[in-house]
Amino acid sequence: MNPFDPTVHLPDELLERIRERAPIHDRDNTFPEQDLEELRAAGYLSILVPAARGGAGLSLAQAAILQQRLASAAPATALAINMHLVWTGVAKVFSDRGVPGLEFVQDGAVAGEVFAFGISEAGNDLVLFGSDTEAAPTADGGYAFTGTKIFTSLAPVWTKLGLHGLDTTSPDAPKLVFAFVERTDAITTSDDWDTLGMRATQSRTTRLNGAVADAAHVVRRIDAGPGPDPIVFGIFSVFEILLASVYTGIARRAIDLAVHAASSRRSKKTGAAYSQDPDIRWRIADMGLAYDALPPQIAALARDVDERVDNGARWFVLLSGVKHRAITMAKHVVDQAMLVGGGGSYFSSNELSRLYRDVLAGAFHPSDPESAHATAASAWLGPLES
Repeated sequence: MNPFDPTVHLPDELLERIRERAPIHDRDNTFPEQDLEELRAAGYLSILVPAARGGAGLSLAQAAILQQRLASAAPATALAINMHLVWTGVAKVFSDRGVPGLEFVQDGAVAGEVFAFGISEAGNDLVLFGSDTEAAPTADGGYAFTGTKIFTSLAPVWTKLGLHGLDTTSPDAPKLVFAFVERTDAITTSDDWDTLGMRATQSRTTRLNGAVADAAHVVRRIDAGPGPDPIVFGIFSVFEILLASVYTGIARRAIDLAVHAASSRRSKKTGAAYSQDPDIRWRIADMGLAYDALPPQIAALARDVDERVDNGARWFVLLSGVKHRAITMAKHVVDQAMLVGGGGSYFSSNELSRLYRDVLAGAFHPSDPESAHATAASAWLGPLES
């Protein structure tokens, strides 16, 4: 088998064009539509779709490598595309395990559709296990959704929104309903995305006022709360792995920039390059030691998903753990890179300054630090006594 070549799916020339546009979208607080169009033309939206359905047929492990590479050029573009790839990744989890229902996501991705992720809700710390959005059954087997979703990346461009809501009226209620809705007048997107970092994701608030998913696009209907359904495992595994990949890619870029700064700056005191300064060398070594642990961890967990390894209840601590370690590592690395870069890195036009702001977003994605630690504590100590 030939080794995986990420430049086939994300060529250097495309990556550089995306890198050049990143500071413009950050400065202007705009969505990178040209990035999306070029990625769509390159087949990037369907990298996780099986070749038999017209996609690239890549594994989750290979997609994770590509997302690290994309994030090294434009973190916000990578994070936005992540949300589309989550749904195509969940569709892959389903098809790999013989579970029907998400073939329309695979076919849509090949046709150029953009799938957004409408799960997050303000104040809902149940995340996948509950929803404040009302899911009202319709006469033809579909559902009408009413509620508010936050952090909806790809807001200006998505064509289908994957979301969940709670059915409280059916005879067997309550049931969590996972479905996809079209962009219609029943959906309002607020122009409220003005943030510290990850600005180009345009992860705006989405208000649903009876947005209808027809029966063919109702994917799962399950009990609320933790459970073994493949929709929960699929979303959680793909989301955490690809999220860890984006922040690991940010860390890699920060190291590269720090190495360049250390090699190109010279000390007035000694005349030597800062790369010869013992303190700078220790700092960059510390960054490298922290970074090197993450790509193998991401690759190992992604392979387990691809190969259908049964990690049982440990899946949740493994997945939340790799995401938590990735964002913690990335923030540490960017902090160190800022110091290596010197005072110039504090200017907003400096790439390290943008990475510094972007990396802060990592702590707000599920699983947040509190949730990750609670999951780990339960894994090692058992659940809290009631």
